[in-house]
Amino acid sequence: MRYFNVMILGPTQSPYEGGVFKLELFLPEEYPMAAPKVRFRTKINHPNIDKQALLSVPNPDDPLSENIAKHWKTNEAEAVETAKEWTRLYASGA
Repeated sequence: MRYFNVMILGPTQSPYEGGVFKLELFLPEEYPMAAPKVRFRTKINHPNIDKQALLSVPNPDDPLSENIAKHWKTNEAEAVETAKEWTRLYASGA
């Protein structure tokens, strides 16, 4: 068993609170010497997730998604609201 379907809850006091996010987790044969592979199946607005994981703290200084990172840097309040909206749209009751 190296392939798992996983659901995680959005962290409390974050724009992702209340969301249920579906992920795929794959453990390569070389695990634990090789990192597991994670892919988000639920659409999410986060600068460090491009079908990957890192949900707790957005880091727009080291982005996987340049557009989302730019939004967090130029207007964090609006970016947080967008993340909350995407959580409502795509991750509520998933």
